[in-house]
Amino acid sequence: MYSQIAANKRKTVIIMMLFIVLVAAFGWVFGQYMGNPGITPYVLAGAGIYALISYYSGSKVALAVNGAKEITKKENPRLWRIVENLAITNGMPMPQVYIIDDPSPNAFATGRDPDHAAVCATTGIMQIMTDAELTGVMAHELGHVKNYDIRVSMIAFALVAVISILADFMLRMVWFRDSDNDSSSNGVFFALGIAAAIIAPIIATLIQLAISRQREYLADATGALTTRYPEALASALEKISHTGSTLKKQNPSTAHLFFANPLKKGGVASLFSTHPPINDRIARLRNMGTHA
Repeated sequence: MYSQIAANKRKTVIIMMLFIVLVAAFGWVFGQYMGNPGITPYVLAGAGIYALISYYSGSKVALAVNGAKEITKKENPRLWRIVENLAITNGMPMPQVYIIDDPSPNAFATGRDPDHAAVCATTGIMQIMTDAELTGVMAHELGHVKNYDIRVSMIAFALVAVISILADFMLRMVWFRDSDNDSSSNGVFFALGIAAAIIAPIIATLIQLAISRQREYLADATGALTTRYPEALASALEKISHTGSTLKKQNPSTAHLFFANPLKKGGVASLFSTHPPINDRIARLRNMGTHA
């Protein structure tokens, strides 16, 4: 288990570095196109500011858009005690606990660090899971908090947004630009600008998805390590694979936070899915169990 956690952390660091390189490269192309190469540091600074804003406000937004309601120990002692016991096991502060009124089995965690964290479960997941399975799911979610996954996800989401905004701005400039003013000397950067504006957001989104998928594997491993019972989490995933995890109220911007994909499947959904295949997650967990 420890080796898998370490491997996933290394992969995520590499992917985040590629993400930063992509933002810098897009900023450089944008600066060349604008005739001002010195704009690149400002693009990176703007991305950092946007990421900082998302870092502090993202968790509240995620809870609000999904209709999550905070609960007390009296309102749902079962869920509360499971989360409390896991927090004690992990040596973490008790996170806020939320519930979404939805029959689909799912859950998510949010917050910028263990001191400012929240976990959320749907009414559906509490209905179909045994205590051991629900503990496995909540251990997975607290694993996200413990590993600072949400911070990475928020920064990645912010960088995707920055690139998309720049790409949209560049395409609008190209659309309204007077072609008679274009000289042959900037033709190369004009072509690069068009290509970057179209391709960069797609690449950025794929990098974001890669980060999210790696983090799911890492949280699975962390959750299994916390409970010392990988089979409970594997069993929970197996139930979800049979019942489905699509929420009634879907929000693509927060889909990457959930335990299982909350969006409808179809078309190129598998390519742009924020989650690895459930069967693959189950196989990895059961493999951990045989080597624990």
